[in-house]
Amino acid sequence: MSSSLADLTVEIRARVAALGYELVDLRRSGTAQRVRLQLRLDHPDSAPGHGITVDQCAEASRALEAWLDQSGLLGPRYVLEVSSPGIERPVRWPEHWARFAGHDVRVRLPGHGRTKATIVALGDDRASVTLRLPSGETSTWPLEQVKDATLAVEWDGTRPLPPTAGGAGPDTTGE
Repeated sequence: MSSSLADLTVEIRARVAALGYELVDLRRSGTAQRVRLQLRLDHPDSAPGHGITVDQCAEASRALEAWLDQSGLLGPRYVLEVSSPGIERPVRWPEHWARFAGHDVRVRLPGHGRTKATIVALGDDRASVTLRLPSGETSTWPLEQVKDATLAVEWDGTRPLPPTAGGAGPDTTGE
């Protein structure tokens, strides 16, 4: 097996799923002599406050370390970091865009920079997403142009809630 990021993602996703978790994000950095893999895991379809625990991250880390050590894919020296995605979790793969339709994201878009938008829908081709921008404009973007997307949480002292059926977030004005 190749140690390309795409191949590693496929293999790690399968191994993480076998443990009962979802791979939310995978980042590879470091050098050829010391690769650094950062994984964010969660329970499939988890809700805020019911995510993966530290002990579960440790379990997944031990299982992945055993496989990486045995396979030698990253060489003898690597750093593996396994954590929860946090409340501002990455929205990275097509299934994430579909799952979080109606939610707000912070995202970097060509011509718009870093902005907040609402996910309208994943395209039927699973390679594009329609977003509603702060101006109210709705645009469809190829997923490869949508960068650094994370769920947007308003830190106003209330617990974040999923959007209502109409796609708007909870009323936090107190009126």
